[in-house]
Amino acid sequence: MTIRWGSGIGPYLERAPLAALFLGISSGFTFAMIGATLTTRLAQPGITKSAVTAFALTFLAYNFKFLWAPIVDNVRLPIIGRFGQRRSWLWLVGVLVMAAVAFLGAADPGAALFQVAVAAIIVGIAGATFDIIIDAYRIELLEPRQLGVGSGMSQYGWRIGSAASGALALVLAARVGWEAAYIACAAFALPAMLVGVFMGEPPRHREPVKPHGVGEAIVAYFRPLTEFIRREGAVVVLFFVLIHKIGDTLANLTLRLLFADLGFSNDEIAFYDVGVGFVALLVGIFVGGVLYARLGMKRSVLISLVLMAVSNLSFAALAAAGHTNIGMASAVAFENFASGIGGVTVVAYLSALCHLRFTATQYALLSALASIAGRFLTGTTVGALIDAIGYVNFYVLTTLIAAPGVVLFWYMIRSGLADISIGSAGKEGA
Repeated sequence: MTIRWGSGIGPYLERAPLAALFLGISSGFTFAMIGATLTTRLAQPGITKSAVTAFALTFLAYNFKFLWAPIVDNVRLPIIGRFGQRRSWLWLVGVLVMAAVAFLGAADPGAALFQVAVAAIIVGIAGATFDIIIDAYRIELLEPRQLGVGSGMSQYGWRIGSAASGALALVLAARVGWEAAYIACAAFALPAMLVGVFMGEPPRHREPVKPHGVGEAIVAYFRPLTEFIRREGAVVVLFFVLIHKIGDTLANLTLRLLFADLGFSNDEIAFYDVGVGFVALLVGIFVGGVLYARLGMKRSVLISLVLMAVSNLSFAALAAAGHTNIGMASAVAFENFASGIGGVTVVAYLSALCHLRFTATQYALLSALASIAGRFLTGTTVGALIDAIGYVNFYVLTTLIAAPGVVLFWYMIRSGLADISIGSAGKEGA
């Protein structure tokens, strides 16, 4: 099949995918505010490394956001709720995110570290909640044929929002102080809020039915999970979601350790891992959107799973070769290209699994499930494993760990589960 790149660009210029770009910008900036930006700020007053690394716990809100996602799906807000379930929550949480970021900027790490910790936790919870509503709005705004391109645009936006807000914070902090820098960065919540203004309530959104009594409210809270579990092959699908990224996550979270042990300088890491890797990722995201549109969901997801698994072998080759810039550039480019494709196709697949009535809750659950196993294993066993078997064997092992996910999805295609499990968000005319 010949892919015409000119026609491949057209879908990216449609209104809904462009809106997904701006939604992604607002989604990415909160992550940066409690990530690298906060780490840099905390390092300056001379706070201990253990105290700085403890702030990583603020990211737990993103892993457990599915616990309160049903509130976003089911609770109709007073007064502004008349503008629609999704838009009203988008605007409310956007304002709360801006206030939380400003509060974090006002807290002084040198004088009141506990206050900074509280503010960072609030930003984490507000940011995770913002992600819940942004993901739901994106999925319900995009037509099924646009899920691949829309997922790609959302990832472009996330990268732009994260990088731009982080850079702006550093530049402004050096000139007008951290408080003003954080207040300025709070404006990155506006793109998503403006999408709600100009795009309106998503046409595919299904309004919740108001429960009568406590019993019905409890049933409604758990209905997104029970709806998914009742689908044919749901256990197999959930198991695939749980395991498909383990190998990729284990490899990605250990790359900086590999580079350091191979003797790469900070300048080399900045140029190859950050620079070359970023360009390769952007190319991969674009190619992923084209593949999804041209080959369909099943084949594009399977191809991306194979690429992500095989890409880990490039780091095994780099570990065997030692310090070589060409080897590092090739490995980083291949891995990021594969991750870009996989990010689009797999995110689109997870989006398609959602029921339009429970979009916020089901996507929050699926996205958390997709990352939690790899992060847990990395934090508990990987360091000792690398010491025991070495980098080459470790990256070969991550490829083997990724293989079950590939085989399982192939089985899902052959058995029909890949089609049967799709929710109303992934069906034409839903």
